[in-house]
Amino acid sequence: MQKTLVIIKPDSVKRRLVGKIISRFEEKGFEILGLKLMAIPESLARKNYSEHEGKDFFKKLIAFMTSGPVVILAIRGKNAIAVTRTMMGKTACHEAAPGTIRGDFGLSNRFNLIHGSDSHESAEREIELFFNKNDLIDPVQTELKWIYDLSDGKIV
Repeated sequence: MQKTLVIIKPDSVKRRLVGKIISRFEEKGFEILGLKLMAIPESLARKNYSEHEGKDFFKKLIAFMTSGPVVILAIRGKNAIAVTRTMMGKTACHEAAPGTIRGDFGLSNRFNLIHGSDSHESAEREIELFFNKNDLIDPVQTELKWIYDLSDGKIV
């Protein structure tokens, strides 16, 4: 099982899309291990997006991410990183396919509704940035047998 971080960005929160977005991940079968509503301090936004420092959009990205509340999710599931990124859609919302979060709810390049970790390393780093170990739960998921084939004793 893989963990990943999802940030429901200020535009989604202000547009009251949080429930619709979270329900997509729940309906897909992901477990929510951590969830919080917060205002991201500038220093934390800079750490999270440090790989973009020096790029022309960095200052605007930091300003946007600190402009209002966000909802942070730590989720777990099979191939969580790839699946959540597919569910999010292309970064430029007007290019995102219908059925994706960005394709269904967005039109902007900059106000693109959602962030998701892009690799296992990023997911680990980002989860540690936004959650303390005590913030995360590790539930025993009794309905896993209805999401994955467990007939061989492992998730398939």
